[in-house]
Amino acid sequence: MKTAIRKMGNSQGVLIPKPFLMQTGLDIGEVEIQVENDAIVIRKPKKKCREGWAQACQQIATAGAEPEQVIAWPLAQAETEAGFTW
Repeated sequence: MKTAIRKMGNSQGVLIPKPFLMQTGLDIGEVEIQVENDAIVIRKPKKKCREGWAQACQQIATAGAEPEQVIAWPLAQAETEAGFTW
């Protein structure tokens, strides 16, 4: 099938026929795009943004840990903040 590259705002784009999207399982939303051997390749993202975060938060909540134990980074102490310019 032939199609055309069209101007879309300040970029260019190609309209992808719906049968192609249905066959590949692609839909409206984020995709990965890269150049491989002089071809533009569009793929489904390998992993969705923030995938698994809800389950990880649930595990932390059910673990019964104290709030100070679940902080992902140490809190800056007053003496370490002395050299910072805010």
